[in-house]
Amino acid sequence: MTPVPSSTPLVAPGASINEDVFYEGGPARGDLLLNLLFGLTLIGIPFAVGAIVRALWLRFTITSRRVSVSGGWLGRDRTQVVYSQIREVRSVPRGFGFWGDMVLVLSDGMKLEMRAVPRYREAEAFILERMDAAAKTAGSAPKSGFGAAA
Repeated sequence: MTPVPSSTPLVAPGASINEDVFYEGGPARGDLLLNLLFGLTLIGIPFAVGAIVRALWLRFTITSRRVSVSGGWLGRDRTQVVYSQIREVRSVPRGFGFWGDMVLVLSDGMKLEMRAVPRYREAEAFILERMDAAAKTAGSAPKSGFGAAA
């Protein structure tokens, strides 16, 4: 195995060199703790199981180029969305505002749910800022390809 030169920048898995990682990690820890407390009651057991599954297998990556969510059974499902595909961002505070749930509505009508996002207000502001930047560059870029009018 050859050593990596020190001049090589360290990059998050799946990210390119030109990407800045805003957040990479799992759901908020407070979500797990609160649902485990509710799990002490009979009614709260399903919520506690859901929180445990989210804590084990759900991962978010928000970069300057895309939003990526890994989840599902054993974390095998992966969804990546670039900012030009996002039409709307909806969010709801949870846990007294320490974390929140977000839904990214895509331009084709599909929705990407992100549950228990830590620092969700900052993440929402970051995503909205990148959406505006993507809309400005898409509007100024010349159209080319199959759909371009000659």
